[in-house]
Amino acid sequence: MNILIAPDSFKDCLSAMEVAAALGRGIQKILPDASCSLLPLADGGEGTVEAVIDATDGKRREVLVLDPLMREVNSFYGITGDGGTAVIEMAAASGIELLVPEERDPWLTSTFGTGQLIRDALDQGVKKILLGIGGSATNDGGSGMAQALGVVFRGKQGTMEVRGGGALSEVEQIHLDGLDPRLAAVEIIVACDVDNPLTGPRGASVVYGPQKGADGAMVKKLDRNLLHFAELIRDQLGKEVNTLAGAGAAGGLGAGLVAFLDASLTLGFDMVAGLVGLEEKVREADLVLTGEGKMDAQTRFGKTPFGVAQLARKHGKFVIAVAGTLDEDAGELYEAGFDLLMPIQEKPGDLETSLKNAEQLLERTGERLARLLRMKI
Repeated sequence: MNILIAPDSFKDCLSAMEVAAALGRGIQKILPDASCSLLPLADGGEGTVEAVIDATDGKRREVLVLDPLMREVNSFYGITGDGGTAVIEMAAASGIELLVPEERDPWLTSTFGTGQLIRDALDQGVKKILLGIGGSATNDGGSGMAQALGVVFRGKQGTMEVRGGGALSEVEQIHLDGLDPRLAAVEIIVACDVDNPLTGPRGASVVYGPQKGADGAMVKKLDRNLLHFAELIRDQLGKEVNTLAGAGAAGGLGAGLVAFLDASLTLGFDMVAGLVGLEEKVREADLVLTGEGKMDAQTRFGKTPFGVAQLARKHGKFVIAVAGTLDEDAGELYEAGFDLLMPIQEKPGDLETSLKNAEQLLERTGERLARLLRMKI
């Protein structure tokens, strides 16, 4: 039996590869002749770099960049095994987890460090950049990223440094003459975890500004500033980004990547699945296992297990999802293509204990699944 094990990570606990390996060990204790193919996955957010490195025999590159408040921080990105593609998580340079709660301020936070990661990838000679933009601390429309790559902004006082969403209202001119020329020969694909437009009731500032530290008054100002920025981009660069689906991702970084780097936006799962050859591996499998730390009805909206289930259904394969916890509404996922949902919990307990013992719980879950398969009812 060929079993494909293709999970996402269990957040704050185990990487996708660790999850897959634990399930595989459990299965082979009971079914030693089973062939378990481990394929760690991600949806463009945390864990994407590691998943792609594992799947392509790539490497991790450590880089010193500036964090959202322009302080030096150790960051990283991945390069695929063939050396042709860089895989970047913007959160590794411009993420909200890099700041303590009292430091979070989208009026000031910048995506400059993300631009530095892109520039370093260009130095390595890559021809494609895959950029996941979940988990940001920013609301600057990608202006910081653009400046790190040579875009010049001018205001009433001449050339200006745009540091955060608060400065966007002062920008009057955008100049691309200094943009790194190597970008013209590189394909940039952006993995969005949301489809929000740039501004308005569903825009970056209104929906995500509060969790990044903005109060009600600041949210309104940030939204106006992003609208002003979008109008400049439309009038001076000829690109309409304000209503573009995904433009509001990462505080408008989605819009900035399209406007300044001619990037294309896509769903994160689709990007990773294509890169690691997921569909072909599903086609070859007899059974597909997937999962993530928490599963509920929202799993249907772009999450890794749902994407795996859709491919399994397409090719007539049974698919089982394993989760750290299943919410009460998780049963709705059976209508979305899952054949079995299995929590790893064995007894009541607190979250801290579950996280600590997750690897052992996953291994024992693999054993139980193998016993079911062995029954051949």
